[in-house]
Amino acid sequence: MTSSDAAIETTTLRVRRGGVEVLHGVELRVPPGQLVGLLGPSGSGKSTLMRAIVGAQRIDGGEVRVLGERAGSPALRRRVGYVTQAPSVYDDLTVAQNLAYFARILGAPRSDVARVLDEVDLAPLAGRLVSRLSGGQLTRVSLGIALLGSPRLLVLDEPTVGLDPVLRRDLWRLFARLAASGVSLLVSSHVMDEARRCDRIVLLYQGSVLADLTPEELLRSTGTTDADDAFLALVAGAGR
Repeated sequence: MTSSDAAIETTTLRVRRGGVEVLHGVELRVPPGQLVGLLGPSGSGKSTLMRAIVGAQRIDGGEVRVLGERAGSPALRRRVGYVTQAPSVYDDLTVAQNLAYFARILGAPRSDVARVLDEVDLAPLAGRLVSRLSGGQLTRVSLGIALLGSPRLLVLDEPTVGLDPVLRRDLWRLFARLAASGVSLLVSSHVMDEARRCDRIVLLYQGSVLADLTPEELLRSTGTTDADDAFLALVAGAGR
């Protein structure tokens, strides 16, 4: 795959925070139309990497290109959807009002609000104040905002953390449908069993990429039967 057809490409990406280097020459390529899991324990640098990809993080070396453009370029504003760990919504507005507000900012069609409400299964709650939603419902509102305008890339920072198993399953099914429609997704998690739901897995540990491969390749290369054991095997190998 070349730079021109990669949804995301980082080259020797280095980031320092508080005087400490937290990403060490990260090389990452996300192909178009794939669901890629960015997995690793808390503190491994996943959120920092995602902020660099969406242009919200100052970098200290290397390059980040997104959909053929330099990360953070104005041209990417409507082509990239980003969900942070903390919901970015207005508590004093209803679900539908939040979506309508962000749709106007993005210049998305008014019809997008109804489409997105259906996609994230929030149509029955459209008129409810965001302040009265559960944590899982808030996550779905944030995801809905990211889907406005039909972006070609979604960068989702631990969108399933704290959710019940049924909602986690439903969100991963939505991610798979989006990928099947041609959308590229980079989804971070520290829950290793979510790896099997991805087309490819990038394992990040202490600011470095340990592996970039399919779930089947991960298990086969480590001689293990589940993602947790595979990750531990890779960590052990990196320490030798």
